[in-house]
Amino acid sequence: MFELVFLGTSASAPSIQRGLSSAIVMFNEYRFMIDCGEGSQRQILRSGLGFRRLDRILLTHGHLDHILGLGGLASTLGRWEALEELHIYGGASALARVHALMDVVFGPGQMPRVGISLNLLEPGIIFEDSHFSVTAFPVQHRGEGCFGFLFSEKERRPFLADRAEALGIPNGPVRRELAQGRTATLPDGRTIDPEEVLGEAQKGASLCFIGDVSHTGPLHKIAAGADLLAIEATYLEEDRDLAKNHGHITAHAAARLARNAGVKQLALHHVSRRYPAQDIVTEARAVFPDTVVANDFDLFRVTKDKPVSVANLRQR
Repeated sequence: MFELVFLGTSASAPSIQRGLSSAIVMFNEYRFMIDCGEGSQRQILRSGLGFRRLDRILLTHGHLDHILGLGGLASTLGRWEALEELHIYGGASALARVHALMDVVFGPGQMPRVGISLNLLEPGIIFEDSHFSVTAFPVQHRGEGCFGFLFSEKERRPFLADRAEALGIPNGPVRRELAQGRTATLPDGRTIDPEEVLGEAQKGASLCFIGDVSHTGPLHKIAAGADLLAIEATYLEEDRDLAKNHGHITAHAAARLARNAGVKQLALHHVSRRYPAQDIVTEARAVFPDTVVANDFDLFRVTKDKPVSVANLRQR
């Protein structure tokens, strides 16, 4: 299961209700922060998530409303939270800005000494373990080096308990070995192959996160079948020309992408202060009914077999 928490959902400038762009994706013990707008570290504290294991930051692009919070966060993590490593991933222009920001915070040439590494993003898998992967893919916005991220659980083969019962396989370590795909020997000497007790491979959950984007283009192929698509909705269709001029899309365009990609649910973020949230969701739902406008501190739980659930960490 993936968990997505929005820390900031406003476009360009904060509002009373919304902070600047930032989110955290969690899977088991892993945490990935996506963007770090001004004030993000306070949003982390208000959410109750804390700073523990916050060692990977993925940048969609290098505009200031998406990176300006990195200076304060890095200082806090390095000086108060005893962080050993902080890995920041981004395009070349984004990393150049981050490098300059870190020189201001720590002094020129001091960044490696506090355990911060800057990692150039290229399209493809940027993190992987036995359960899931994170893939970066290019998007169009303004300038080079803009990315979205796809979080994908790996396929798994379910353990068929009824078949194990029929074969007389006892509960315990033997079943665990078989569930993990390893051949096991029973107490009576029989050897059981995993193929005898594992079902067909089942696709895992997937979460597609896109920040600022000017053209949806081929993104429907990348987001195809995602359980949750999170994407900007900075403008409404009535201001489509403004959206085009500033390198953004409308709520209508985001919903059209969700429909064409066949996703389960759409979460809109990076919304302008000029529109009521209800106007945004109304426009999008006319095209794709399973749409919500994300609020700061909204928690989305993404699983394969259940509808995406939404709660708000500040309302608990």
